[in-house]
Amino acid sequence: MSLLDCFCASRTQVESLRPETQSETSIHQYLVDERTLSWLPPSTRASEVICSTNVSHYELQVEIGRGFDNLTSVHLARHTPTGTLVTIKITNLENCTEERLKALQKSVILSHFFRHPNITTYWTVFTVGSWLWVISPFMAYGSASQLLRTYFPEGMSETLIRNILFGAVRGLNYLHQNGCIHRSFKASHILISGDGLVTLSGLSHLHSLVKHGQRHRAVYDFPQFSTSVQPWLSPELLRQDLHGYNVKSDIYSVGITACELASGQVPFQDMHRTQMLLQKLKGPPYSPLDVSIFPQSESRMKNSRSGVDSGIGESVLVSSGTRTVNSERLQTPSKTFSPAFLSLVQLCLQQDPEKR
Repeated sequence: MSLLDCFCASRTQVESLRPETQSETSIHQYLVDERTLSWLPPSTRASEVICSTNVSHYELQVEIGRGFDNLTSVHLARHTPTGTLVTIKITNLENCTEERLKALQKSVILSHFFRHPNITTYWTVFTVGSWLWVISPFMAYGSASQLLRTYFPEGMSETLIRNILFGAVRGLNYLHQNGCIHRSFKASHILISGDGLVTLSGLSHLHSLVKHGQRHRAVYDFPQFSTSVQPWLSPELLRQDLHGYNVKSDIYSVGITACELASGQVPFQDMHRTQMLLQKLKGPPYSPLDVSIFPQSESRMKNSRSGVDSGIGESVLVSSGTRTVNSERLQTPSKTFSPAFLSLVQLCLQQDPEKR
């Protein structure tokens, strides 16, 4: 059971994990409001306080996830001198190969190099024996993928998607302006704080276009440990040809992530790599409602008879007879998206990078 499950009793009201009691603190309230806080910087007071490298100053509460191919445990913890909740990532360096150690080093260095409210910040990094401890702000709502699994298994509303992607794309644009390609833009790398701040994480896959003081037009490096992120990768990156790829590769990943948030499923998740590449290179255009690119899930094949509200202001249509939700998606989808949203996804997923 996830931490969100422990603190939240219903799908329709997503409670913040901050300790104080709040009224109407749903993720929808914070992120759908036009006055969204996605562009506001995190609290400077907290970042000034949480700088201790004394392990006795942190009280681990519960493990809330795993990361870095299961080598890193992620914990909710309390900074005892101030009572502030923080997130602590703990990695046993002895279990890491040289390549993974370099990836860890890159993410730590870059987190201090970049300064943007929509890029995940590491407050403090230190070692305890062979264990690396990384202290960062506590993101009360976790990742966008956690929200999908726990509260929106059939996908989010367009308004919610818009506000989540707004903050994440601002962070991505900052990376592009600094000559970097993220190469791992996906829902699990989009984190959301209790006050609605959206930040982009996953910097270990990042690659710089700048070499020896010059910015190159394309790179040819294939990301290590890329098996888990292949569904989000662009055709030109997967192709590994002489044309290489550039920042437009991340725009393709934004389109895949939009489909992921809209449907609750990861496109191409169960496809073999060769089949996936062919589908991306030569397959017909696809959209957030195109069931052919999504994995088949038992939960999605069950008849929907509840007719309850999805929790984000849109009613879930009830399928009739023996028809399933999955078979109805193309004809009578459970929710609709505006032409502008569908056009955005289509532009992001253009096979030609220059058209994105």
